[in-house]
Parts: sequence; C-alpha cells; structure tokens
Amino acid sequence: MNKVYTFFCCCLLLAMGGVKAQALPGLKVSANHRYLLTADGDPFFWLGDTGWLLFSKLTREEAVQYLEDRKAKGFNVIQAMVLHTVKAKNVYGDSALVGKNVARPLIKKEHDYWQHVDYIVKAAESRGIYVAMVPVWGSDVKGGLVNSKQAKTYATFLANRYKGFSNIIWMNGGDIKGSDSIQVWNTIGSTLYQLDKNHLVTFHPRGRYSSSAWFHNQSWLSFNVFQSGHRDYSQDTSRGEWHYGEDNWKYVQRDFKLQPAKPSFDAEPIYENIPHGLHDTLAAKWNAGDVRRYGYWSVFAGGCGYTYGNNAVMQMRKADETETGAYGARDYWFDAINNPGASQMIHIKQLLLSRPYLERVPDATLIAEGTQGERYNYLAATRGKKYAFVYTYTGRNITIAPGKIQGNTIKAQWYNPRNGEYIAIETYANTATKTFDPPGEPAAGNDWVLVLDSTD
Repeated sequence: MNKVYTFFCCCLLLAMGGVKAQALPGLKVSANHRYLLTADGDPFFWLGDTGWLLFSKLTREEAVQYLEDRKAKGFNVIQAMVLHTVKAKNVYGDSALVGKNVARPLIKKEHDYWQHVDYIVKAAESRGIYVAMVPVWGSDVKGGLVNSKQAKTYATFLANRYKGFSNIIWMNGGDIKGSDSIQVWNTIGSTLYQLDKNHLVTFHPRGRYSSSAWFHNQSWLSFNVFQSGHRDYSQDTSRGEWHYGEDNWKYVQRDFKLQPAKPSFDAEPIYENIPHGLHDTLAAKWNAGDVRRYGYWSVFAGGCGYTYGNNAVMQMRKADETETGAYGARDYWFDAINNPGASQMIHIKQLLLSRPYLERVPDATLIAEGTQGERYNYLAATRGKKYAFVYTYTGRNITIAPGKIQGNTIKAQWYNPRNGEYIAIETYANTATKTFDPPGEPAAGNDWVLVLDSTD
C-alpha cells in the first residue's frame, strides 16, 4: 500500500508540472475570537471564491487555469463541494461512491474521483490557496439519502484522508437549514472536529441565515458564516430576526452579540451577474458595484473576511454546454473569471491588511449623530486606534465626529474600491466635526472609502 501511495504522489507532482506543494500554515481563531490567524500569528483575511463545482466539472488542466487566475486576483480560499450529490461523477466519468452511499467511497489503485480531488487540493496548496471543502451538499441530506451512521463513516474517511493536507477548511452543510437533518450535520461536524485537529470547521447555511442559528454553541464550530442571499430589498418580504433584505452587515452585528464570541463573515452574498432573487432570468442582475457593497458593508461591521461569487463560475459553465446555465447564465467560466467584480475584491483585502488588523473594531460613532443613513445610503465605519475607514456606496457626504481615533491631526484620503488607488484630501485638526464630499456625483455604485490616519 505504501508503494502505491508513493507512486501516486510522484505522479501527482509530475502532473503539476514538477511543482512541489509548499505546506501552508494552519489557521486558528484570534485571541479576541473575532478574526482568523495563521499558525504563525499573522492576520488571515478570508478572501474566498465560490468554485462550488470545481472537483466535478473541471479537468486537471482547467482546475490549474482557474486556480492560477484566482491566485493572481488575491483570492486565498476556494469554497467547493466534495459531493454535489450522492450520484457525483467527475469530468473523467469517475464516480465518487459505490451505490450512491456516502459510507462507501469508490477507491481505485489508479485514476479515481478521490485522486482527482487530491490533485486539485495540492494544486491549490502550491499556489497559497486554502480549500473550504463541503463534504456533501444539503439537498440530498435533506432528501433522506444520508443518515447519521453513513455520515459518521463518510466524515471519518474525509478526516483521515485530508488531515495531513495543510490547506483544508471544513465547511459542513451546504445551502441548508441546520434544523433539516440536524443529527447528520452534528455527526459530520463533530467527527471532523474529533479526528482532524489540524483544520477549522464551520457550517454553510441556506440563504438569509447564519450558522449561529443552530450550531453556535457546538464545540466543532470554529467560526460562523452566513449566507446573506440573493434577494433585493423588495424581494425579501419575509419577516423575522434573520431577514434583513440587502443589509448583510446586520448578520455580523447579530452574531457578535452571542457568547461565546466567534468570528463571522458573509460566505455567500449575491453573485456577480446573477438575477435578483435568482429564479427570474429577466430580472435585473447584480453587478460589480453590488458585490463591492456587500463586501465593505459586512467587513466594516466586523466580518473576518468575505466570499465573492459569480454566476457562471460557481457552476463552472463550460463551452460544450449548449443550454443556458442555471439562473440564466450565458457566460463560460473561463471568461467570467475576468468579470470586473472579481478583479476588485483584492482591494478590500489590501486595505484591511494595510493597517494594524487585529485592533480593528466596528464603530458607528465615527459618523456624526443622525447622518449614518439607511439602505443604499448607509455608511459603514470601522477603526483601529490611529486609523479609521468609512464606506459610502452612493458617494454621498460623510460627516465625521472628532476624537474617535488617537492623534491631534488627521490625514484624510479617498480610497477607490475599483482600483485600490488613494486620492489625497487634506490634514485637519481632530477637534471638530468634519464633512467630506467624495469624488463624482452621488449615485449607486459611486462608492468610496474615506481613510483617516493619525499623523502623530
């Protein structure tokens, strides 16, 4: 068995072009339980992409092409389904399971489904990318195709196979309420947690929910993620504590009120180029400006990262697919990876990591009383001891209260979320209310970040 494994590893490295994967540092939760760190203690800002069907639809060459692009654009996490369904096959026709039973992974000495997954995970590792692996998507679990006994056997298989990989994050669930088959989800989560101490575990919920709704107090849940969903304000007609329309920052605020404290962030906001509400393909489509807004709103509320999504990329729509893709997708993944929103995500990560990261807190009192606004006019504010960021989606005026950060004088700049460039404004005394007028005329998508730094 050792000879077979050694032979496979050699073939793996040769297939990757001779590149030896460098182990990535493990991830952990920060001491204040709000952020993620590497094992070395460096801040880790989760910048994810939803490559949900990466393992099943892309060839090895295509997977490398995709990962190279995401590395170049600053992404450091790919969220991907290990099993989209219990009938899962990869692009080479290899089935994942025997008899559609998750307790019976189909293992061969030569080419099989799991070796293909291994290859892609190693390819991601060599490019500095972590993979948030969803063991099995929620639909089949809810449909009764996975029971707790099978789930334990399957999770044991996954933990033992991947605990030695340096770049794994476990993302239990999959677009599902935790209350649907909760025993199965707890079995998967607890088994992964018990058998694989090297990797963090979370839960991907259905739209307009957070993992905290069901699993916040579970020891296996390392951090919370929420899916703010794809509906706009007019479409989100539901009522209740979890329904916030487009105000995804409210999920972070809600999670931050819970004890014990755990990090939280938006792991599935609206996707670029997908219809509002998903199902009406004639509806308006979310664009790059919307994607940026969801990112800055949620991160400035205290989120420890953000996941981008694209309609064609998340389903890896390929050129041989003659039918229109799900949710009206007409682009192909290899073209859609260059949509503008994807290229702009790196700027939020670069901004957050450019100042002392771990001291950052959300702080609405930076905004002068009565001027924070609501809906698209909402101003999101966050600060450290000697710096502050305030985001406006519409480019409306921002009025800052004095004395919220240290220093007698403050240097003010505009940060452009579209290209990451700064525009100098002025240096002013930190003693009185100050109003700033962003470049351009107020309009949806004329978004800017006001950056304030102490000069002392």
